[in-house]
Amino acid sequence: MLTLGIDPGTATTGFGVIAEERDKLVFIEHGIIATSPKENAQIRLRKIYGELKKLIIKHQPEIIAIEKLYFGTNTKTAIAVGQARGVALLAAAEFKVPVAEYTPLQVKMAITGYGRAEKKQIQQMVKTLLGLKDVPRPDDAADALAIAICHIHSYRLLNV
Repeated sequence: MLTLGIDPGTATTGFGVIAEERDKLVFIEHGIIATSPKENAQIRLRKIYGELKKLIIKHQPEIIAIEKLYFGTNTKTAIAVGQARGVALLAAAEFKVPVAEYTPLQVKMAITGYGRAEKKQIQQMVKTLLGLKDVPRPDDAADALAIAICHIHSYRLLNV
């Protein structure tokens, strides 16, 4: 199973691509889609959408795993993240790729077994689970890999 994980954001959208081969996680690629705060929202969202489409075409994922919107106290941030999520969902729909959504709590539980795990713990586990030499950077890309791993672990549990 080839999974594209997405950590949506208007300034930075993280992505991570992981395959599962014979019950083993295989790292493919990770990175970010960065936009400039000097550009208006339409331009930034168009860039995210275009880059996600390129990733879908390049990797042909079987599923896209995306973080569910976490609504904290910052409404402005939640709206911007919601917009980035929207273009990610649109890109998935355009290519008819199914989407699985996970809360930050679900991702933390799947990666570390602890719902209040800190970012460094999650990053270290992503490194270990994927057999990487270093912790993946930047943080948004590491988060996207964690979301993809969360999906693969969840899928395994549901389809045993």
